[in-house]
Amino acid sequence: MDGLASQEWSKPWEVVFVDNGSTDNSRAIAERYKDRLPCLRIIDASEKQGKSFALNKGIRAARGELIAFADADDQVAPGWLAAMGNALETHDLVACRWDIDALNSERSRRYRRNAQLDGVQEVHYPPYLPHAGGGTIGIRRELHMKIGGFDESLRHLEDTDYVWKAQLAGARIHFEPAAVMRIRFRDDIKSIYMQNRNYAEYNVFLSRRYRSHGEPMPHPWRKFFSAWLSLARTSRRLFRGPGPRAVWTGKLGWQLGLLRGVLKYRVPPV
Repeated sequence: MDGLASQEWSKPWEVVFVDNGSTDNSRAIAERYKDRLPCLRIIDASEKQGKSFALNKGIRAARGELIAFADADDQVAPGWLAAMGNALETHDLVACRWDIDALNSERSRRYRRNAQLDGVQEVHYPPYLPHAGGGTIGIRRELHMKIGGFDESLRHLEDTDYVWKAQLAGARIHFEPAAVMRIRFRDDIKSIYMQNRNYAEYNVFLSRRYRSHGEPMPHPWRKFFSAWLSLARTSRRLFRGPGPRAVWTGKLGWQLGLLRGVLKYRVPPV
């Protein structure tokens, strides 16, 4: 919230804080910013759990035509608002740049790369369209309504599905390097494992949903089994300290997530 309170833009703007049934005092913290953020509005979205539901309700409550997202555990850098707002005045869909240094330890940065330093992220399966993290994008309300908002049936990767729908509807992602989001990574082994497992499973799901939009990726099973062999060969990293252990555990989570997806959705791995 400190990052948002320091933002400036020459146009009228507001902050819509959506409380999706938080239990960590988030709402009380937000309330304390009403003096520093007179444009702050707090929306209760506790009637249904899920990030997609909360996002859709927040957008319905917003008064503006230009929407920019910020996740609760990340932080906007100085100038983020003006850069995103100006970009959205000429582009329907915008992605900002990641800063992974400000909020993460050296150990955390060791096992995660900056996936949005110089551009948006690439995906290697149909529909072969770029992706940007949901907390780093902005969209015009007209486009959001056109694609039906976020899919509330998705528990993970709702952002990937969202930006793909927008692109299939004719939009292009504009990468805006002047807008910077300070990203916070998961730092404990269990969270790293669970996040990778969930992301992998839902990547398989999305590959099934969008398989009619391009040729399938070549040799998916070869890559899948090769990754398992690599895990077996590098298992000694479990005993080399927290950093190597985090990397290895994250890769294990990814492989098990792919396996769950293959068994559940009856399509090849990605």
